[in-house]
Amino acid sequence: MEFIVRKQERETAQGLIRRFTRRVKDSGVLNQARKTRFRQHAKSKTVRKKTALRKLETRKEYEKLVKLGLK
Repeated sequence: MEFIVRKQERETAQGLIRRFTRRVKDSGVLNQARKTRFRQHAKSKTVRKKTALRKLETRKEYEKLVKLGLK
């Protein structure tokens, strides 16, 4: 997306910058870029299964150590 903002007659540089930033904000370009930048992709089914199994194993190991009095 392209924004062209030309300086108007008797307009200060600060006014020009203010007008430009307002136009960018109103277009929603920044919000869209932030959404795509920090988007978390869904994990595949096999990865979810592996992590669930790993959690079960560590939980069992922890409970075993608690019963033995080591944790």
